[in-house]
Amino acid sequence: MGGKVAIITGATSGIGKASAKIFARAGISVMLAARRENLLKELVDSIRAEGLNADYSVCDVTNETQVKNMEEKTVEKFGRLDYAFNNAGIMPDDIETADLPTTEFDKVIDANLRSMFLCMKYELKEILKNGESGGAIVNNSSIGGIIGVPGRAAYHASKHGVIGLTKCAALEYATRNIRINAVCPATIKTPMVERMIESGAIKEIAEPIGRMGRPEEVGETVLWLCGNGASFITGQSIPVDGGYTIQ
Repeated sequence: MGGKVAIITGATSGIGKASAKIFARAGISVMLAARRENLLKELVDSIRAEGLNADYSVCDVTNETQVKNMEEKTVEKFGRLDYAFNNAGIMPDDIETADLPTTEFDKVIDANLRSMFLCMKYELKEILKNGESGGAIVNNSSIGGIIGVPGRAAYHASKHGVIGLTKCAALEYATRNIRINAVCPATIKTPMVERMIESGAIKEIAEPIGRMGRPEEVGETVLWLCGNGASFITGQSIPVDGGYTIQ
């Protein structure tokens, strides 16, 4: 996969950070996007210290202008775009539907779903320029895009929406050499999840496999979905869940 270029959003922690390193070590030049510049710079410096290619773009993925600028910076820096992992998103505390403030619902939909649309909108325009060599996009949904859980109406609605968006776009671009899939992680041991466990917002969950997932296990799945090994896979939602959704 050397010579290819990828955008990874939500890159400064958890799944995004692990994926950034996995992609870079596969020989891919990575443009890393998130809101916290200090953490982006730290991550890019660590990747460059390994002799690998990386740069960053400070980007709030709910802001269309910033998303467009991220895309333009990627092409200006690396000359093309082949892959994207749209990973950025938020997980709110549990609130029953009748008690859910409309502003909170809108915030979650904006961060988890509208942002995916904005990123794909500009990524697709650039990947189309690759012609026959095409490319691939992976969107981060969740097992929350497959199942329902009490108290998580906004989150699960947004993640179900990601899967719908993924399927429609996959059909639109299937004959134009762009594959679009989603990953659906269960509870992954990230700093965000650990904070929520400590606060009591969520309970620590051991999936049927006997533990929480690791960020690297999601990142490796995303890399595979972008590569030639998954060349006949598009429009799919791949659970990375230790067996949770088969119970």
